[in-house]
Amino acid sequence: MDLPKNRFKAALAEGRQQIGLWCSIPGGGYAEMLATCGYDWILIDCEHAPIDLGAVQSMLQAMAPYPVQPVVRPGWNDPVEIKRLLDIGAQSLLIPYVENAEEAARAVAATRYAPAGFRGVAGLARASRYGSVPDYLNRAAQEICVLVQIESLDAVERIEEIAAVEGVDGIFVGPADLSATMGRPGQLSHPEVRAKIIEAIKRIRAAGKPAGIVTLDETLLEESVAAGTNFTAVGIDIAVMLKALRDLRARWPS
Repeated sequence: MDLPKNRFKAALAEGRQQIGLWCSIPGGGYAEMLATCGYDWILIDCEHAPIDLGAVQSMLQAMAPYPVQPVVRPGWNDPVEIKRLLDIGAQSLLIPYVENAEEAARAVAATRYAPAGFRGVAGLARASRYGSVPDYLNRAAQEICVLVQIESLDAVERIEEIAAVEGVDGIFVGPADLSATMGRPGQLSHPEVRAKIIEAIKRIRAAGKPAGIVTLDETLLEESVAAGTNFTAVGIDIAVMLKALRDLRARWPS
């Protein structure tokens, strides 16, 4: 059995736009439903949503037959959590709140076996198809995609050093936390915040890395794509459902 190919990582390396959806609700059946919707990637959010390790595995299994790449965001840049997510078969990770090159390098090292890193070895995990992938230990990194999330003014100022870390496959701008560190929490429409987001995207691309973002602001999405985002999350499942359900209720007053 061969090592599963990471189409998302390949698309980013080729510069192709990948349109994504944020998933905040756990469940294999639910994840399978989302997988039929045509998105290039779906972010399974373990940072701000009640999605535990067992749920992640069931969601990865449910999405596996479909042409969509699951990307998992752990709760933190934690090598123990990263190791467990990799062992259950995650191949693309979005590591939150990376502030500098040292933290980016630590995130990459957590996805690599020694001597390149310190990922713990598990011989019979789902990642290696329970030991059936030949030479998995030496080949796993080929298909692992490491995305790091910059979410502060300090991180934006260090974009070039973060981008220079070997093994970083893309840099994602977290607009909500960035606005908070600018003293304008939640004010994504503020001109200074928007300007800093677009600046960050352009600097990421100038540094030779794919850039990503998520926002519900369609104007900001358009500006971000124009600035060069390659992996662009255009919706959050809860927000999409809430809007549809509230609109439906409004059309049928009591």
